[in-house]
Amino acid sequence: MNEIDGNPIVGYSLKKAGVELLFWSGQSFTTQGLKAVGKFAAAGITFKNLDALNSEPLSFWLGESKAIQWNYADLAKNKKLEKLTHF
Repeated sequence: MNEIDGNPIVGYSLKKAGVELLFWSGQSFTTQGLKAVGKFAAAGITFKNLDALNSEPLSFWLGESKAIQWNYADLAKNKKLEKLTHF
């Protein structure tokens, strides 16, 4: 998992179907291609192998993950998601 100042922004997990790449605030991204995950703002994509990885949208998603952040670090304390960055 990668984070900025304690707030998670992106992570991955190994699944039967391949590698799942999860962006914690991904449902707020403008670049298409991610699918909603869970009940909060996360979204992700699964790649069967490295050949299936398209670097163009990945580059945009990584940029958006820095610019668009929901405050997951304080979710338990606040009992709700709040915007951490202006978007």
